[in-house]
Amino acid sequence: MRMQRKVLFLCTGNSCRSQMAEALVNAKLGKEWEAFSAGTKPAGYVHPKALAALAEIGIHHQGRSKSVEEFRQDQFDLVITVCDSAAEECPLWLGKGKQIHHSFPDPAKSDDTDDFRRVRDAIEEHILPLLRNLTPS
Repeated sequence: MRMQRKVLFLCTGNSCRSQMAEALVNAKLGKEWEAFSAGTKPAGYVHPKALAALAEIGIHHQGRSKSVEEFRQDQFDLVITVCDSAAEECPLWLGKGKQIHHSFPDPAKSDDTDDFRRVRDAIEEHILPLLRNLTPS
């Protein structure tokens, strides 16, 4: 029996990108991976358009904006930063586990619902295959 691995998605506000990544992984790869998300400067809410973009594909996410500090003592197999390093501050993860950076544009900087859909689809296109293809360490 294979054990479920843990992945943490980090960004700045934990309101859009990391929330969508958490929801997509838990919904589509939940047997293999348990996903969490956090931010360096949590916005304090999950963006309604991010939730709407997820609901459009049948994922009803009940996330909350969380600080990375909540997870400092937790062990993750993988930590993925999803913020644009040129425009935002994402931390180096100091815990065990592999760290990967994959930048996605911040849809919260736009009022266009299509931007949220594009980021949702990009996360699904890039992150899900990455996790599927990672062999357990």
